[in-house]
This record gives sequence, structure tokens and C-alpha cells, in this order.
Amino acid sequence: MSPKLFLAATTIAALCAFGPAHAADEVNVVPGLTAAGAPLGLHGADPVALLDHGQNLEGLAAQTAVNDGVAYYFATEANRLAFEANPARYMVQNGGFCTFGVSVNKKFDGDPNFAAVVDGKLYVFLSEEIYQAFRKDQAGTIAKAAANWKAIEHTAARDL
Repeated sequence: MSPKLFLAATTIAALCAFGPAHAADEVNVVPGLTAAGAPLGLHGADPVALLDHGQNLEGLAAQTAVNDGVAYYFATEANRLAFEANPARYMVQNGGFCTFGVSVNKKFDGDPNFAAVVDGKLYVFLSEEIYQAFRKDQAGTIAKAAANWKAIEHTAARDL
């Protein structure tokens, strides 16, 4: 085996060995890996700031926590510590995919610029238009998304 081929093969093997624990497309992540060795969730937005304060704050790589194979960035150490103490409380619903999209059996990108907190849970949406459509029937959209998510969670977005 040539040295270049050996290097490529060992690099690929290492990346696969340390990849996320979840199956493809269970969580909406940014392509590539963070310094923590995991893909970035929620576009790098701070989930604690979104859920607890209604603010879309950009997180910092220096304040990273990894949960279930996904890295999350936080604007402050206090937010990171709150997340680490109770990650389930701060998980974005539907794997971070657009809740309206999931309600129609699709996995569209969920943008934290279009987020809502309903009954203490964080939901994200593809765009302003989709977010406004959600606001017309929040309960119905959330119920449809919850039911659909069980069926599509482990399905790749491209297969829907």
C-alpha cells in the first residue's frame, strides 16, 4: 500500500471510529467536526440562551459541551454548566430540524433565528414564512411533528 493511500485510509478509519453515536440525520448538524470531535448542533447558537432567555446568542467554541455525539456552543460558562447539569431540558425538539417540516414528514434545516419556546420546549423553523405559518396552529403543528418524528427520526433527510 502506498504511503498516501495508507494515510488516507487511516484518517478515514479514525474519523469513523470517533464519529457521532447517533444514526444519520437524527440530529440536524453543521457539516464537519468541531474541535471537540463532534458535529455542531443548532448552528452554534446557545440553546440555554434561546430557551431560558429568548435570546439567539452565538455560542463560543471555548464553551463547548458534547451530548449524544453532538457539540453545542454556549455564550457563557454559566450557560454551558446549566446545559451539562440537565441536557435533556435544553434539547431542541425534533432533532433540531424544522418543526413545521417534521409535521409534514420532512427534515428541513432548523434555523435558530426562527425559534419558539412552547411549554418549556425549544422548536426551530426553516424560515420566517414557515415560522409565521407555525404560529397560526402551534399546538396542531407540534402534535403532528411529535407523531411524525417517531417514524422519521432514523430516516435520512434525503430519503423523505
